[in-house]
Amino acid sequence: MIEYLVPSNIDDRILRKAASLLAEGGLLALPSDTSWSLVCSSRSREGIARLRKLSGEREERRFTLLCSGISQFGEYCSLDNSRFRLIRRLSPGPYVFILRTLGGTEKALGLRRPELGVRIPGHPVAPALIGTLGLPLYSVTAKRSMTRAAPRAEPWAEPWAEPWAAPLALEEDLFEGGWELEAISSLDLILDPGEDQRRLFSTILDLSGDEVHLVRGGAGPWPA
Repeated sequence: MIEYLVPSNIDDRILRKAASLLAEGGLLALPSDTSWSLVCSSRSREGIARLRKLSGEREERRFTLLCSGISQFGEYCSLDNSRFRLIRRLSPGPYVFILRTLGGTEKALGLRRPELGVRIPGHPVAPALIGTLGLPLYSVTAKRSMTRAAPRAEPWAEPWAEPWAAPLALEEDLFEGGWELEAISSLDLILDPGEDQRRLFSTILDLSGDEVHLVRGGAGPWPA
């Protein structure tokens, strides 16, 4: 099901409908400032399980917590002044920040490591939905390889450069139009701004250690 919206003036009824689906364990597709994302509520165990099954990703490091502001990061991750200043300078935008998690976060999200990727998207749809739901969104990038008709990737097609790096996928594996995501099974709703999205990957910065480490270059320049 597709709901068309105007990003600069999103109908509250659409946001409430989407938030209700998420609260009940639903899966949604929405645009970001890089490409399309598949999301569920960060508080829904059913939604998280469904998202992982749908995406085919077995590694939780491929998932990102979408937040509407830095204050939400502090509920899940350890954030000191230097990291806060860096994130504030680069957000909202096409950056994922890897942070050390606080106690309870691993259990809540089913993580096996005390690390979590967090992001504040520059596109208005996700922050608006997070505000209506009152919770961050657990997300993964939507890829054509997740559709029923997509051929199964060969093992050599997805080498891992390092633990947090995403697969060496091509931008051609990403979606442009919202209608294309109807090929992905189990989606309960697609929030479509009615225009094609860019097919880009985010930049991933590891802030879990003493130094900032570039894990993957993407739409966001680094050094910035």
